[in-house]
Amino acid sequence: MTQQLLQQLVEMRGIETHYVDAWGKPATIADESKAKLLEVLGYDTSDEQSVQDHMIAEAKKIWATPLNPVQVHRDDDAISIAVRLPIELVNDEYRFDIEIEQSESQSVSFVPVDAELVRAAQIDDVEFQEYLVALTVPLPLGYHTIRLRACDNDDELASMRVIIAPQRCHAPDVIANGKKVWGLSVQLYCVRSQQNWGIGDFTDLGNLVRQAAATGADYIGLNPIHALFPANPDACSPYGPSSRRWLNYLYIDVTAIEGFAEDSVQQVVSSEQFKARLQHARNVEYIDYEAVAAVKLEALKAVFEVYNARYLSKNSKQNRAFRAFVKEGGESLDMLATYDALQETLKDQGKPFWGWPVFPDDVKDFHTDAVAKFKKKHARHIKFYLFLQWIAAQQLKHASAIADECGMTIGLYRDLAVGVSEGSAEIWGNKDLYCTGASVGAPPDILGPLGQNWGLPPMDPHKLYEQAYQPIIDLFSSNMAGSGALRIDHVMALLRLWWVVKGDHARDGGYVYYPVDDLLAILALESHRHQSLVIGEDLGTVPEEIRSKLADNGVYSYRVFFFEQAEDGGFFSPSHYPVQSMSTLTTHDMPTLIGYWHCLDLELGKELGLYPTDEILAQLYQDRHDNKQAILDSLHGHGSVDDHVGRDVNQTGMTQALNFGLQKHMAGGSSALLSLQLEDWLQMDKPVNIPGTFDEYPNWRRKLSRDLSGIFDDPDIQSLAQALTEARKRASE
Repeated sequence: MTQQLLQQLVEMRGIETHYVDAWGKPATIADESKAKLLEVLGYDTSDEQSVQDHMIAEAKKIWATPLNPVQVHRDDDAISIAVRLPIELVNDEYRFDIEIEQSESQSVSFVPVDAELVRAAQIDDVEFQEYLVALTVPLPLGYHTIRLRACDNDDELASMRVIIAPQRCHAPDVIANGKKVWGLSVQLYCVRSQQNWGIGDFTDLGNLVRQAAATGADYIGLNPIHALFPANPDACSPYGPSSRRWLNYLYIDVTAIEGFAEDSVQQVVSSEQFKARLQHARNVEYIDYEAVAAVKLEALKAVFEVYNARYLSKNSKQNRAFRAFVKEGGESLDMLATYDALQETLKDQGKPFWGWPVFPDDVKDFHTDAVAKFKKKHARHIKFYLFLQWIAAQQLKHASAIADECGMTIGLYRDLAVGVSEGSAEIWGNKDLYCTGASVGAPPDILGPLGQNWGLPPMDPHKLYEQAYQPIIDLFSSNMAGSGALRIDHVMALLRLWWVVKGDHARDGGYVYYPVDDLLAILALESHRHQSLVIGEDLGTVPEEIRSKLADNGVYSYRVFFFEQAEDGGFFSPSHYPVQSMSTLTTHDMPTLIGYWHCLDLELGKELGLYPTDEILAQLYQDRHDNKQAILDSLHGHGSVDDHVGRDVNQTGMTQALNFGLQKHMAGGSSALLSLQLEDWLQMDKPVNIPGTFDEYPNWRRKLSRDLSGIFDDPDIQSLAQALTEARKRASE
């Protein structure tokens, strides 16, 4: 294939040619990588004629479609609708029937030739013309449908969605007016308590909210709580879920469900064997997901039998609420419950089950006759998994209500993962949307010198557009439910994603662009609908254009202290951070404060072979040494620590005084939001996750070192929380 045609395709499909890497140096995507990405997108780049035929077919499809699938506008835009018709029809009269969301429909008549002609094309000897027809009907914020009809016969020729969005995302009035708040970030699964079953649950979350609020915290930040895999519990990464729209049932507190006290359930959970398994799940150092899932599923099935017989088989208010939940969840919820039941059935039958790629051929897709038959045969089994989602949603809502009762400014903030696992239900139910021949990742950067491959197939941006952005609308909406803020992991995904073709090294990937302005507009609309503040995790290789777009759209940036350095190596004072940001010391992908200071992450990375050469590791050690000295200089220079903390890095280890001093230093900063890790309050040393590892380290399994009931009774922690609250108040003045 000629380079000219390759480049034409590359530009047409939004594949980046040049970019600036994490160190500020220009980088180029290899021609081979660009060709492979095009193949993943459906082009046979080895055959020029096939590519040309494909492009012609795409052009024909566009011109044969009178309306675009979707148009996105801001609330102050003048709106014009693109209409494409054969030339012999452009003098006829047409009508837009506009179905306005939550309002009365309206109609507008027009003759295309009276509007602005913008394009024309010859398709199979027929000339088509495209006109921009001004829409004179004002549209409110929301999702509206426009139907194109011929006035002479009233036939519907096409329909499209029009989205009207506000200029910026929502922020609570007190935040917008200058209040600066702090909160705790926690991986919910790692919470220890007297009552949980070896994994943190929604009751723990409510208790954490109540205790944290009493110390002055205005929010609790959560890891993604997306649905994982009930039949494959060791697939436990919250960032590689089965569905991002629904919840991880493992967070359900079984004991809080009505019916748990019934004899039939108590016979299950009070047996000596069950109690021994439960005790094991509670006592192990790292979460044993297999053990937790086994005891929870057994107990949940027993509770479901009681609840189903008592309420869900009758015309009860509980059943009406359950059925309303299922109806609102639509195909997405039905698909997830079916997938979970099917995966469990295959496992019980001894067949390959880890994900749909290894399912029997006739059930590798949700939309098959075999799956429809399975649904009829296993309706009760599927109902059980629908029930779990209903209960999980109720318990999360209850925890959020506790935050409201406690007067938290934000309450819960949730985390939206950048993608789903290759074997996920989300892909199983919408194969057209995902490019399963590639994975999302990152080019080499500071956090991952070898680059990263996350094993998450990306959405095809063109298919997303063809589906009128419904999948992304659903994601934003469902993840803003029951929370006051949403953190979007790897927010650069709204602009571009690093795609790695299957079998290739992460460094050999390439960037594919997404319709960032449309996606940000939808984000702003959903933010206002749910009254949810939005935080964008903008770490790694970040183009300047996305930072400015995020700021203009009211998205709060993410400022990690250890990355906020000047060219001379000194650390910027948190008082110089943007107000429209959330600042933090560490993240789930970084070492704890103790781990950072004592270089435990570098030591562990060496053991795991994460660094290509000894020279790179030696440089990382030297950089860490220099950075720690610069941190001490900054802390003492700003009076954030006293002489209990040394001034010479060679003689100063991580102590409570230094740990708490760093947190207080951040609290005096200008960011509207400050997030602190609960692990650092407890002075823990082990990380929760090491990027670039899979089985080499027990990622997503490490528990907190202390029980929840005793954390907030600690006088030192009470003193720290009070100091943080006072520092935030001073910073607000």
